Amino acid sequence: MTKGDLTAQGHNVRKHAARIGELVHSPSTVTSKKADDSFDDDTDPFDNDDRTGETQEPNRLVGFVFFLFVMAGFIYAGIELVRWLEDEQQLPVQKVIFSGQRSVLVDSQMETLIRNKQNGSFFALDVNKVHQLLEDMPWVYRASVRKRWPSSLHIYLVEQAPVAIWNDDFLLNTKGDIFDGGDPNKKLPQLFGPGGSEKTALAGFNAMQSLLSSTGLTINELFLSERFAWRVELSNGIRLNIGRQQFIDRLQNFIDVFPLLQAQNKAINYIDLRYDIGLAVGWQKNSKKEQEIRSNND
Repeated sequence: MTKGDLTAQGHNVRKHAARIGELVHSPSTVTSKKADDSFDDDTDPFDNDDRTGETQEPNRLVGFVFFLFVMAGFIYAGIELVRWLEDEQQLPVQKVIFSGQRSVLVDSQMETLIRNKQNGSFFALDVNKVHQLLEDMPWVYRASVRKRWPSSLHIYLVEQAPVAIWNDDFLLNTKGDIFDGGDPNKKLPQLFGPGGSEKTALAGFNAMQSLLSSTGLTINELFLSERFAWRVELSNGIRLNIGRQQFIDRLQNFIDVFPLLQAQNKAINYIDLRYDIGLAVGWQKNSKKEQEIRSNND
């Protein structure tokens, strides 16, 4: 091989090496080509998303229909549960238990009234309505109503305590409240007065009765006039005209002189206490007591 041939081969080697160096040091050229090739593909990268959306629409419809069925089931179950709870045959009130002191009220009558007015189940029974039903009864002063699981109703009663008859028609309790108790007990004292004066009349009665306790006398009848003047009839038949003012002081005057009047051995008809000083006595004429005194003197 001649020197010229060696020179030519060395030139070719250097030429190929330079070309390889260009390829090694220029990766952007290769990358850009691959990128261009990828975009030349006819396949649309968004086609899969469209197909997924089309698949989700039926799934949503199925889920909504399932939700409606579930809700309908809950509603139906709720309605059936309410019907079952309100069915007296399923959960009846088996016992009605009364407590509290009672002398007039009859348990069986009250229970019948409650069952007729509140004929539902244990859960459907309204304790507020039962409470009002009982307190509307004339002889019930207070009532307390409670349910007790699983099937009993407990009722505590405070019965009216009448202390007087009011205007011949009604009864008066210890608080001065009137109530219609039916046929009044004639053994009770009778109080008379204008409408709305019940509490005033009862307070006056209690004060005077307390004062008279030392004499052994009681008040059979008390009258309170429209002008609020007091008159009483005692258990011994004596009538006291007390007037409007200072009725306690005037009654005390009677108590002070009553032993002296008894010593007269005369039957007293009435005593007028409406004086600042003293009192006026009206004697009974031809009374049984006077006749007894005269016969004894004879």
